[in-house]
Amino acid sequence: MKNRDHWKPTKFDWKSGRLKGARDPVELGVGSRLVADLVAAQYQSHLKTNARGRLLDLGCGKVPLYSAYAPYVSEIVCVDWAPGEHIDLQCDLSQPLPFDSNRFDTIILSDVLEHIPEPQLLWSEMTRVLAPAGKIIMNVPFYYLVHEHPHDYYRYTNFALERFVKMNEMTLVKMSAIGGIVEIIADLFAKIVTRLPLIGRALAMLIQTLAWHFHKTRLGAKVAAISSQHFPLGYFVIAARKP
Repeated sequence: MKNRDHWKPTKFDWKSGRLKGARDPVELGVGSRLVADLVAAQYQSHLKTNARGRLLDLGCGKVPLYSAYAPYVSEIVCVDWAPGEHIDLQCDLSQPLPFDSNRFDTIILSDVLEHIPEPQLLWSEMTRVLAPAGKIIMNVPFYYLVHEHPHDYYRYTNFALERFVKMNEMTLVKMSAIGGIVEIIADLFAKIVTRLPLIGRALAMLIQTLAWHFHKTRLGAKVAAISSQHFPLGYFVIAARKP
């Protein structure tokens, strides 16, 4: 990773020992804090036991997850289509990856797959460059606004993600829905009201805070688990190449 000493938090940050969405509106829109917190919680919970060795961060932008995975890996290679302070290699992810086979032990793909016009090619290439027993750790949105216009191509169900894993002869380690109907409603409400003058941002922060605290209760977890079968906000996935 280039200029590692100059890295600073962007989309995600640590607060009171928890990785969460940034509270700087320049780095993360006020209406996106809840979904960022939910995604951050998944990475914080699972990177320690799944990230290792040589890590490839694909479509990484400003490398927002760097502080979350850096303690567990020995090497970091950052790839994105555009130049950036920490980008080691500019690369079109809809084309073959310019790396040798079996090169990496871990691949991070955070909020990227929906922007890839040929996702099966990327899955094949990720599988190729992974070392035996290496892992892909990723998340994708589902009930989420169209973003990064015009390069927002797909929304994936758990069945589609499982199919990618199976087609590439990998093992599904984890598949978790990120939020359910309550989180979706809170996310949509926050994104709409944040545009209101004077009270919009305060209302957006309030509804997301309430939804987060409800999500952490036993009832909230149950509602999310049941409703996410039909109304997932997104998915978190870990897939492993066979040894």
